[in-house]
Amino acid sequence: MRTFGRDAGMVTSEYAMGIVAAVGFAGLLFKVITSGQTREALQGIVEKALSGG
Repeated sequence: MRTFGRDAGMVTSEYAMGIVAAVGFAGLLFKVITSGQTREALQGIVEKALSGG
């Protein structure tokens, strides 16, 4: 009786779903980072750090 090797990785459809999920997450993260509130908060942190206080 011959045994078949186990699948050791993802198949093409799983790669595609992983890429779609990663791109969706990256798009969401980009929207959050470029939003006005986040930009103001980051600018405040940088200005505080540069002013030395």
